[in-house]
Amino acid sequence: MGTLSPDDIKRLSVEERLELIGDLWDSIEAERLPVPDAHRAEIERRLATLDEDIKLGTAWEDLKAEMEARAK
Repeated sequence: MGTLSPDDIKRLSVEERLELIGDLWDSIEAERLPVPDAHRAEIERRLATLDEDIKLGTAWEDLKAEMEARAK
């Protein structure tokens, strides 16, 4: 596919435009995208919260038994 003008893009079908979007996205090298420090900090915060919440969870077997008991 050659160079496309905005008008050319508007004439594409929805499926073709979505494919073009995918091609554009795939052409971006992830390692070249800078990740802001605030994003890194948020990821670390969420991972820490996830680790804490796992300790508060209920085993599937226990939950299943409780649900089965309530259904009777």
